[in-house]
Amino acid sequence: MKYLTFRDLQEKLGGRGRTTVYRDVELGRLPKPVKIGSRLYWSEPEIDAAIESNRT
Repeated sequence: MKYLTFRDLQEKLGGRGRTTVYRDVELGRLPKPVKIGSRLYWSEPEIDAAIESNRT
């Protein structure tokens, strides 16, 4: 399983801002991040599924 950093996630979402990304997480549009060490990461397959489900 591949994990995305916040910067990778922003790039994948077309340059979305920090506030917008975290708002989408709070509203359930994006999956919650996983904390590994002191950093947050997002599961790429979960992000891909969320993007696909939001398109329809």
